[in-house]
Amino acid sequence: MPKSAWIFPALAVLLFAAVTAADYKFMPSATGLVFATILLLILFGTVFAAVHHAEVVAERIGEPFGTLLLTLSVTIIEVALIATIMLGEQTVTTLARDTVFAVVMIVCNGLVGVCILAGGLRYREQDIQVSGSSLYLSVLSVLATITLIMPNYTLTTPGPVFSASQLGFDSVVTILLYGVFLYTQTVRHRDYFVAGAAAANHDGPPSSNRMIVLSTGLLLISLLAVVLLAKKFAQVVDAGAALIGAPPAFAGILVALLILLPEGVAAIAAARRNDLQKSINLALGSSLATIGLTIPAVAVVAYELDKQLVLGLPPQEMVLLALTLVLSLLTLGSGRTNILFGLVHLVVFAVFMFLVFVP
Repeated sequence: MPKSAWIFPALAVLLFAAVTAADYKFMPSATGLVFATILLLILFGTVFAAVHHAEVVAERIGEPFGTLLLTLSVTIIEVALIATIMLGEQTVTTLARDTVFAVVMIVCNGLVGVCILAGGLRYREQDIQVSGSSLYLSVLSVLATITLIMPNYTLTTPGPVFSASQLGFDSVVTILLYGVFLYTQTVRHRDYFVAGAAAANHDGPPSSNRMIVLSTGLLLISLLAVVLLAKKFAQVVDAGAALIGAPPAFAGILVALLILLPEGVAAIAAARRNDLQKSINLALGSSLATIGLTIPAVAVVAYELDKQLVLGLPPQEMVLLALTLVLSLLTLGSGRTNILFGLVHLVVFAVFMFLVFVP
């Protein structure tokens, strides 16, 4: 176990205890800048530690349950960050939408593009399971459409929002569809998702029972530490966005990058091991979990606290979402990838990032 895997969770717990005992309130200043730097370093390190421990446990339980554990761990962190920022001093009603959209764009274009490009440069072509990719994309297309596009065209309430009954129905349908997908992935058709992972070469001996127990405990501590520090992170994000005059979607992109960075590193490493299937499992699994679990959880919080939840995307972003879904179907539908596919996805990702700051 690398030292960072237990040092960062310990530092996160100590930092939370210190700011709680001192009743520290973050303010934009020289001291605040030092605190923000320390907080972000510890937070990123703790998220990486959480993913490391999830991977240790995941290797023991095997695929696709291992990938599912990684995805659920990241989703817990995501829900905590979104809910905390949404309910902070400056209420951000579009944060859930912006984060979900950013996750889809970062994953389906940025991460998938980098994985395909890295694997293609090393192995020329790589194989993936078309059956598994098709299931991912079919569910993702439905969830993205009913959650991010449909609110713009409902008549019960004006604007890009669902009524309370519509939001409840959407949440139930979303959870149901995601639950059936998990059953398909882990039980009924698990062979659709394990071909590449089963063939991958894993270096080193399997982890001992003692290491599994230790990693499980540290995983729980890491997740708890991130949840506890989420409020301070929200204050730093609000102050930073106001200071640099960032667009409203900046907070969603920052949250998405924080939660996806460790999983992204794991996905790129899998592609370089010629296990592109695991990369796709990690990448598309993150998108599905973000919509399938995060939106219903945030919807419950918003309903209980009587907060408005804006979900409908503006026209420009709907075009990018449609382009991303069509491109993903074409890329993953052939069963073989090369560097050109990766470059095309990265171009779409660059367009997304550029339009955030120059709409």
